[in-house]
Amino acid sequence: MPGTIPVWSPLEERSGNNNDINIVSLHHMETTRQNRISRLIQKDLGEILQMTGRDWFPGAMVTVTKVYVTSDLSIARVYLSIFGKDARQILKLVEMKGKEIRKQLGMRVKNQLRQVPGLRFYIDDSLDYIENIEKLLNQ
Repeated sequence: MPGTIPVWSPLEERSGNNNDINIVSLHHMETTRQNRISRLIQKDLGEILQMTGRDWFPGAMVTVTKVYVTSDLSIARVYLSIFGKDARQILKLVEMKGKEIRKQLGMRVKNQLRQVPGLRFYIDDSLDYIENIEKLLNQ
């Protein structure tokens, strides 16, 4: 629009043309409390999946790589690294066991958290991404 001043923020990256803006990142800073709860959930979920994962997912190893908790602490996005079998199939099994996993988590964190956040599981493909970049760089 004529007469308006373009505003630039660190989340945006300008290309050659002044009208083109590419969003680089929309990830916000987490509070200290969110970080503390994320680490607590990551540690306890890792132990739960390590102990029960052998029975639930034979032939696969599931590890918790990162947990992000929403600002209202109601939902935890859990990123899993899955080795061994088909990752998508194992992710479906983890989602099916989600209520049981949340119950076990609740029993572990009942003295630290008033309410256990809902768990949303995702595949962490950052290792695959890094491996792909390394392959491209070594060609």
